Amino acid sequence: MPSLLALDASSNACSSALWRDGTLIHRFEIAPREHTRRLMPMIDELLDEAGMRLADLDAIAYGHGPGSFTGLRIAAGIAQGLAYGADLPLMGVSTLESLALAAHRQWHARHVVAALDARMGEIYVGAYRCVEGEVEICLEERVISPAKLRLPGEEGDREWVGIGSGWQLLEQTPVQIRASLAQVLPDELVAAQDIVRLAAGAWARGERGGAPHDATPVYLRNEVAWRKT
Repeated sequence: MPSLLALDASSNACSSALWRDGTLIHRFEIAPREHTRRLMPMIDELLDEAGMRLADLDAIAYGHGPGSFTGLRIAAGIAQGLAYGADLPLMGVSTLESLALAAHRQWHARHVVAALDARMGEIYVGAYRCVEGEVEICLEERVISPAKLRLPGEEGDREWVGIGSGWQLLEQTPVQIRASLAQVLPDELVAAQDIVRLAAGAWARGERGGAPHDATPVYLRNEVAWRKT
C-alpha cells in the first residue's frame, strides 16, 4: 500500500494527513488566514510521528478546489514545493468529493450533495453516490446560483444529504431541493484526512498523479476578484 501525504487550505480550516500502509494520522485546525504559517509545522509533526521523511512517500495529494482562491494557491504552492524537493508525483483531489466522502464516512450517507459558498450569491456544487468508501460522480461540479440547482434523477426518488458551507444558502434553493434533503450539514469543512483517503483509492486504481509543475487549482470561476457595488 502507498505512503501518501495530503494537505488542504481551501477554507478557514488548515489540515494535513498521512496515509501509510492503510494507517491514517492527521491534523486539523480552524486557522483563518494562518494557512501559510500552520501547514508546514503540521506536516513536520505528522512525519515525525510516523518516523518518516518526505523521501519515504510515494506521492503528495492536495485539495485542488474549488474553494478559497487564496487558500487553493497556498495549498498548491506548498504541495508543489514539497513534491519538487522530494521528486514525488502530485495528486490533485476535489474538495467537493472529499466532503461527499466525509458525509459517507461519518453519517453513512449514500447520496450526497456537496456545496461550498462561492460568494457573489453562488455556490460550488457537485452530487455524488457513495458506496463502501467509493465516490461516484452524479452531477459534475459547477458554480451556479442556489436557485438554479437541480439534482439528478427523478424528483423524490432518493434522499440526499447536503454537506458544506454552500448549504448556509439553503433557503435560496428550490423547494423541491429542500424537500429531497434528509439531512443538511452546513458547518462541515474540507479535511485532508478525506483527501488522502480519496488519493489512496485513486492510487489503488492505478492513478499515480502527475508532475509538480502540472498542478493547477480548480477555481470553477474565471472572476478571481469582484467589487461590491
